[in-house]
Formats: sequence, structure tokens, C-alpha cells
Amino acid sequence: MAVRLHQELQVGKDRAGWIIGGQFMRAATSVGANMEEAQASESRNDFIHKCGVSCKEARESLFWLKLMSRAGLLPPARLAPLIQEADEIVSVVTAIVLSAKGGRRR
Repeated sequence: MAVRLHQELQVGKDRAGWIIGGQFMRAATSVGANMEEAQASESRNDFIHKCGVSCKEARESLFWLKLMSRAGLLPPARLAPLIQEADEIVSVVTAIVLSAKGGRRR
């Protein structure tokens, strides 16, 4: 999803799309990378930390998608399902972090 969306934005002539697309791709690809690292964590605290970073990156990805939508960089119909998916990812990763912490928030 992130790579294809970034490629779409790179085709356009709008430099804002290029910049925002790059920011989005870095954040979105970091979500999976950090979750993958969490799978090889050295401790429970390390797992929580890596999942927490992933959660922050997922929230940032959601922010960039919403900004793309509000700025009119791509049609709303193209971005709406991605915004929904990013919101769901935030919810899932947040639940993982809370569960790993034993249901407590910082």
C-alpha cells in the first residue's frame, strides 16, 4: 500500500505530494519493520517498546494520509479506504501494547 501510494504521488508534478508521500512512506514502512523487530525482542519491555514505536509510526502514517486528503493530493475515494485501514492498524497495535503492559496505560 505505502509503496504504491508513494509511486502515485511521485508521478504528479505537485512537489508537496512528493514530500508528503515520502514522509508517509517512511512512517508506514516503519510500522511493519518495528513489529517485525518486536517479534525478536529480547525482553517484554523491549517488545513493548518496539510495539510502541510501531504504534507511533502508524499514527503518523494516519496523519499523512489525512493531510493528503485535506490537501487534495489524491481523490478522496482513493484515500478513504487507506485512512480506514491505517486507523484499524493503530487500534490493533495499541491493543497489543496495552495487552503486553497488562492493560495499563502510561
